[in-house]
Amino acid sequence: MKLWQLPKSAEIGGKTYPIHTDFREILEIIGYLNDPALPEFVRWRITLALFYEGRISPEHRAEAMDWFSRFLRCGQPDTPRPKLLDWEQDAGAILSGVNAVAGQEVRQLSYVHWWTFLSWFSAIGQGELAVLVSLRDKLSRGQKLEPWEQEFYRQNRSRVDLRPRYTPAEEAERARLNGMLNG
Repeated sequence: MKLWQLPKSAEIGGKTYPIHTDFREILEIIGYLNDPALPEFVRWRITLALFYEGRISPEHRAEAMDWFSRFLRCGQPDTPRPKLLDWEQDAGAILSGVNAVAGQEVRQLSYVHWWTFLSWFSAIGQGELAVLVSLRDKLSRGQKLEPWEQEFYRQNRSRVDLRPRYTPAEEAERARLNGMLNG
């Protein structure tokens, strides 16, 4: 990947595949990748089908998955770190910050490359998203919150705490257990 150019195709197994790069398409794919109701191999099959134009042969799927993963990170190396953001849960804060940086409502644009969207996202300074991510970071490291942060956390706990994702079977078991406890 050439980092100074916006990729519109990928070379996989010696063949060039056009790719779908609009931020809305990528966020849809991320939604599938994060869906615990789907087995991992199904999530990746959906990802490959939605991202690449044309069928990826089975012997090149691992390469295609790796290429997509690097694309998601704008070609940057994977750096393991705690999860501090959820694209769905934080959508409102993300969009307000990106819109402010872009100077317009990005959802009204007919096309925005994923890397452009991430550039705007990375430029978000102070604001709601910064507060949410900062609190999650401090909480994940066990750091003491400032008094104003404690108050914000008390009033906005459901927005700060990342919601777990459950499979349908796990949801059914949780409902059954809650019924036993509350009934």
